[in-house]
This record gives sequence, structure tokens and C-alpha cells, in this order.
Amino acid sequence: MIRTFLRDSTCPYGRQVAVESSDLLVLGAGPAGLAAAWRAATAGLSVTVLERAADPGGMAGSFTVDGVRVDHGSHRLHPATAPRLLADLRGLLGEDLQTRHRNGRLRVYGRWVGFPLRAGELAGAIPLAAVARIGCDTVCGPLRRGTGDSYGAVLTRSLGPELYRALYAPYAVKLWGLAGSEIDPEQARVRVSADTPWKLASRIVRGRGDGQGRVFHYPRRGFGQLVEAMASAAVQLGVDLRTSTAVHTLRTDGDPAIAATAGGVEHRASRVFSTVPLPVLARLVTPAPPAAALASAEALRFRAMVLVYLVHQGGRWTTYDAHYLPGPETPVTRISEPANYRDSRSDPADRSVLCAEIPCSVGDAVWSADDATLHGLVTDGLAAVGLPTVRSGGVVVRRLPHVYPVYARGFDGALAGLEAWADALPTVTTFGRAGLFAHDNTHHAMAMAYAAVDALRPGGGWDGAAWAASRERFRAHVVED
Repeated sequence: MIRTFLRDSTCPYGRQVAVESSDLLVLGAGPAGLAAAWRAATAGLSVTVLERAADPGGMAGSFTVDGVRVDHGSHRLHPATAPRLLADLRGLLGEDLQTRHRNGRLRVYGRWVGFPLRAGELAGAIPLAAVARIGCDTVCGPLRRGTGDSYGAVLTRSLGPELYRALYAPYAVKLWGLAGSEIDPEQARVRVSADTPWKLASRIVRGRGDGQGRVFHYPRRGFGQLVEAMASAAVQLGVDLRTSTAVHTLRTDGDPAIAATAGGVEHRASRVFSTVPLPVLARLVTPAPPAAALASAEALRFRAMVLVYLVHQGGRWTTYDAHYLPGPETPVTRISEPANYRDSRSDPADRSVLCAEIPCSVGDAVWSADDATLHGLVTDGLAAVGLPTVRSGGVVVRRLPHVYPVYARGFDGALAGLEAWADALPTVTTFGRAGLFAHDNTHHAMAMAYAAVDALRPGGGWDGAAWAASRERFRAHVVED
């Protein structure tokens, strides 16, 4: 990174502007941004990373509540992670990257069943009348007709009305704030891989042949250890990682591109990698996007989330890593106990911490509720579904504004318009979950970063064809639960 000073001709007193130049400028220090910075630095490029938050990691980061390392919700590194990426992460974390067996529970038909699902337990939990309806739906599947013009229609036709009503319909309302009939069918493709009763039954009876449905990778010191290790490795290679640094404007009509931050600093680079939410990028770029692209940005929205952390006194709350709550009894969709995701002597024996996830919209009643109200909302929900009482030693609340892209019907037109504008920017490449408005796992986001760095060419060049091919591969991603 090279630092110089220029005289600002627009200022009558000749104010100096600090100019910092590097080969690559990365916006956002989540897993995608950090993976890109690390890989690019490994290839010998000078890299600057700008992150508006106080700490790197984004939603993949971890922090401490009452001596227990916790995550921003439930996170796991899926075994489907590409071999070269997994090898790199093992090289950073060594034995701290543990392989663990999943041990969750799902609330269905008013009862708890193990998750991932197991045939014998599930058969005993589902009422006989519901089993009969599921069987009838399965047999009649080939006879069902429909247009498939919504998430609800696609899953009702493929899984049958009974399974859709019991699991997917209520979960859709909780996760995305929309009825299934209001959600685009693309949502079904990217979020429901077992999309027929036969596929679902096959997974229950046989599991995934490679064990991927029943194991996961997780670091000994919380999921954030992954991004912390990448950040440390990147900095050791010379990456200039700037936290608490928000970008005010991004000028893209010249070479180099220029990102302006607080304090009169201009960061210049021949290539910019942006992992910030795509609609947010449209508001940062100058010259401003055309009116049609701005309208597309306004039409796309994210579902937010409030995370409520409850300290439980007296040891572990349960033996399970996570409880899944698709039903309407509580607005909580999942409760995780991070200490059960790992084997760590650092976790205290006399207390644990739970994380309750409550999807919401920025500014609504849940988002704006105080800690006491949210504490009551969670504890009431636990009681409603028969979960143990939390012997509470305190509550901590975190709010995340951009968690789930909302695929409302017709979203694809707005997304295509915004992507066309972003793809035309001569020096900017967008990727990552938020950067592509995509439902993806952490390993998908990091794979995007690797592909972006692979498309860089010596002297600031860019292999557009290679990147376009990678983008097509990304479109086939399906979220791994």
C-alpha cells in the first residue's frame, strides 16, 4: 500500500487529501472479503480491506458473553466445502477445526424429533392421520397439477399438501415474512434440496452417503475462529485491514477506482471487490446508477434478525446443539447452544449461553423491542414448546439488518436489472451472500472469493470470461442445512 497526499482543488483553502493506493481494494471483511484478501496477498498483490464494523468477520464472527464464545446465530462449516478450501482452513486452524456429529431437534406435529431426521423416531412422532395424508400425497404426486408460480405452489406440488402445511408454510412466514404464495419459486430451489417425498425419505432412511447430513466442521473457539485466522494470516502477508471504516462514496468511472472514507482519505485501486449488500452498493457508487437501477435496488430487501443471548446458570441447558421451531407458537426460529457445537476446555462448566434467532424487519416491533421485552418473548416461546426453563444469568441482544434476501414474487426482474448495472462497472466485482443477493453457506461465499482472485490477471487485468463461468456455477448453489 502506498500513501501520498494530494491538494483538493474543490477546497478554497487547499485541503490535503490522503491517497492510499493498492492493487486490490476489498469492501467488507466477512468470510468472502477476508478469503479474497488472503488469497490475493498470497499471490503477491497489495490489498486493502475496508470494514465498517469494529471487528472483522461479519455475521460469521464470534464474541464472548459471560465467558462463553458465541456466534451470530447458528453456523457450521459444511463437509461439502471444496477440498482446496477445506485444506487451507485446516492449515490455518489445525486440530482446532473439529469434525462433530449433529445433534439437533425439530418441533413437528407438537412433538420433538431428532434432526437430522431419523426414520424410526419420525414415524413414532407423526400422528397416524398425518402419516395417512402424507402417504396419500406421495401416491397422488404424479397426478398433482399446478403452475409452480410460487414457493408454496412448487412445494405443495412436489412434497404434497400435508408436508408443506406442517413444515414449510409456517417456516416461510417466520423466516421471510411472507406467505408461501407471495414467495418466488426460486426460493424453493435454493432452500429445499429434498423436494419430493422420495428424496426426503431416502435421506431419512439412508442419510447422505458421504455423511454430510450428519456431521459438520466447527472451530474449537467458535465459528469466528475461521475468519479470525484468515484475518490474521492476511495481515501477516501485508494486507491493510481497516475496521471501523465506512465507505462514503465509490467512484468507478476512472482507473483507478476511488473509495472515499472518513477523515478525507481516498483509497485507490485498479480493482475493487465488493461484498457489501448489492442494493447498498448502488447507493455508494458515483456517478449514480441510472434511475432504473436505483428503482431495482429499492425493490430488493433483506430480512433482518434479532439475536437474543440468554445466560443459563448451572451447566449446560440441554445436550442438543440446536432446536428448530418452524411452527407459529413462537417467533423464534432456532435456538442454538454454541458450547454443544464443540469440545473445548475453555467453556465454563457452571454456565452456558443460548442464542435465540428471531427474524424481523428493520424498524418493526421486534427490531425495536428492549432487552426485557425480547427476554420475555424468548422465555414465553420456550414454555410454549415444552423446552426447559432458562435459569437466567443475564441477556445480551444483537441486531443484524441484512440476513436473508427476500425472494418475493417478481424479485428476479429487479435483481437482473441491478446485476446488469453492477456487471457493467469497469473496475468492480461483486460477490458473497449479500454482494450477490444470494442464499448461500459460508463455504459458498469463500468459494466465490477464491474464484474472483483466480480471475485476476497480472498488471491489474481481469478475466471476464472466467468470472462469468464462475458466476454460472454459483447460480446452482443450494443451501446445505
